[in-house]
Amino acid sequence: MKKLLPSMLALAVTALATFAIAPAHAQADKPRDKVTLMLNWYLYSEHAPFFLGREKGFYADEGIDLEIQEGRGSAVTAQAVAAKSATFGYIDVTTMIKAAAKGAPLKSTGVLFQVSPMSVMGFTEKNIKTPKDIVGKTVAVTPGDSMSQMWPLFLKANNITADQVKIVSGDAQTKLNAVTNGQADLLLGYVMDQAIKLQDATGKPVTPIRFADSGVNQISSGIIANKNLLTENPDLVKRFMRASTKAAEAAEKSPEAAVDAMLKANPKAGVRDTLIVGMKQSTALYHTKETANQRPFRVAMKNVNDSLDLLVQYGGMDASTRGKPEDYVTLDFLPN
Repeated sequence: MKKLLPSMLALAVTALATFAIAPAHAQADKPRDKVTLMLNWYLYSEHAPFFLGREKGFYADEGIDLEIQEGRGSAVTAQAVAAKSATFGYIDVTTMIKAAAKGAPLKSTGVLFQVSPMSVMGFTEKNIKTPKDIVGKTVAVTPGDSMSQMWPLFLKANNITADQVKIVSGDAQTKLNAVTNGQADLLLGYVMDQAIKLQDATGKPVTPIRFADSGVNQISSGIIANKNLLTENPDLVKRFMRASTKAAEAAEKSPEAAVDAMLKANPKAGVRDTLIVGMKQSTALYHTKETANQRPFRVAMKNVNDSLDLLVQYGGMDASTRGKPEDYVTLDFLPN
């Protein structure tokens, strides 16, 4: 018996070690959840954090196999998420709100752009730096889009009457062409989108005048999900938002690294130098004064409420369907 004890003890130790290691192996070998994030548009600066998060392994660490898809507009992405053909969407949250108010099963799980990127912009060489400098100038707009809806409010906030500004109309590319060709002095666009495209196309620096600096502010880009996902798989939503929060924080610290990660995934995403400028302009929209000490995506509900008011007054939202901020945005899935 004494001779058998060492071998029995060795077997016991081996068995215990095997059982102890097995759960770790099982966890490591567990298949990752395949998640599709559909963006609002073709790749540009503000999308870079998601590529940085994927490159750094933030999503993999949360058991997520992330696929990032380009979009064709916020409304199209909202439809995809509502139809469950995309797990999450990254879109203009006010677009989602209008869809949800009409019955789409959508909700935002975090707002990244808490300061509106809406701006009126032109070449720096024209020396148009303040709202008052717009008087007497020609502005290119796209009738019916979100910026043209907020434009009258921006003018009113700065005591400028409509007849003090000349308007030319066209689609997104026509606006860029109008400013490039000198047919317009300025255009309405997003500070991290059209401003970058204008600079890339001409090599000239661009000066944006943000609507938000005149008190005309709406929440903008954020994450949306199908409401069913929030109840059926809340753990996945929490893991996705935890990884996305880390990704946004990493992009704040190093816009260059975020842009490089996106260009590595898609070299045709843009010009590195101007994408970095756009990324820095994007991170400047992550926080209001109320959320300055909060982590990204944790929007102040007052900001959401104010945006609902603007949607009813100027965005074509029916007052009877307005609802409350909590009907459209939840902070329950965000990390502390």
